[in-house]
Amino acid sequence: MNSIEAGSDARFWHRLPDGRIQCDLCPRFCKLKENQRGLCFVRARHHDRMVLTTYGRSSGFCVDPIEKKPLNHFLPGTAVLSFGTAGCNLTCRFCQNWDISKAREFDRLTDLATSEAIVRAALGSGCRAVAFTYNDPVVFVEYAIDVAQACRAQGVKTVAVSAGYMCEAPRAEFYRYVDAANIDLKGFTEGFYRRLCTGTLAPVLETLEYLKHEARVWLEITTLLIPGENDSPAEIEALSAWIAEHLGPEVPLHLTAFHPEWKMLDRPPTPAATLTVARRLAQSAGLRYVYTGNIHDEATQSTYCHACGCRLVGRDWYEITSWNLSPPGRCTACGTLCAGVFEDRPGNWGRRRQPVSINP
Repeated sequence: MNSIEAGSDARFWHRLPDGRIQCDLCPRFCKLKENQRGLCFVRARHHDRMVLTTYGRSSGFCVDPIEKKPLNHFLPGTAVLSFGTAGCNLTCRFCQNWDISKAREFDRLTDLATSEAIVRAALGSGCRAVAFTYNDPVVFVEYAIDVAQACRAQGVKTVAVSAGYMCEAPRAEFYRYVDAANIDLKGFTEGFYRRLCTGTLAPVLETLEYLKHEARVWLEITTLLIPGENDSPAEIEALSAWIAEHLGPEVPLHLTAFHPEWKMLDRPPTPAATLTVARRLAQSAGLRYVYTGNIHDEATQSTYCHACGCRLVGRDWYEITSWNLSPPGRCTACGTLCAGVFEDRPGNWGRRRQPVSINP
């Protein structure tokens, strides 16, 4: 199963004059000789072509609350069928899913699933959407596109949870079929991306602007605040001001707590007070919907009307505790429209996490 020969033909590459082939999926532009793999490890050159070694193979399927992605303004309370494969095109030292995204052995990818089987499983589990998550869908984009097309044909929504480190052409092709995205804006300096992710910030900002202004995709953003790295008031203010100016005040921002993982075990967890201060700074910059994550705080994880302050959607972890939205998402107190994709009433999936077996 670890053989390159197991791969399916990949797209988004071209041949170089020196005989190598270049991957054009992300800004790394890996240049490969025969039987070499890209940094993501799952895209490789074999028989003079690019292959995706994880096509149709997953590390597991699970039904989650949509709020866990996190998406607070996209079909609240509903269930989403989540899955990922292996590999990643960033090398974040603080990765919270490192056992999947940093995998170099594929023996754990035992769940084989066609696009049609995934759609059947989503419908059979009562899921309104399928989420590409756990590792970044950028690195399995061909598989994700096929699944997204099959979902759309059956009225199932799709969600991308991604770092947004992607080139223009594959980005446009992928998000043509995706309904919602949460983009991980890891920090707001090039230095942070270079030191801790071996990437760059600019392509991520380009993805965010593309999703907001050119794609028909509901967008939310997550930033994991790491003590001493990206949690300074100045950086939070700059990040929030950029979102307000370039994307608009209605884009939700999730500020989440870091827990020591992978290669950053020497850092302490993010204090709850840091998240509270950061939330206030983001709100002061003009953002209307700012949330905290990875801590238990119903007050800062609920949605409020930006006009009158009414609590529109109460949340206790992933449980919906109150609902004050009238169709199509207006505040019941003052009638102001809340940005998002809402139905007449919320779902009732709650905080359950339910593993699912996929029948080929």
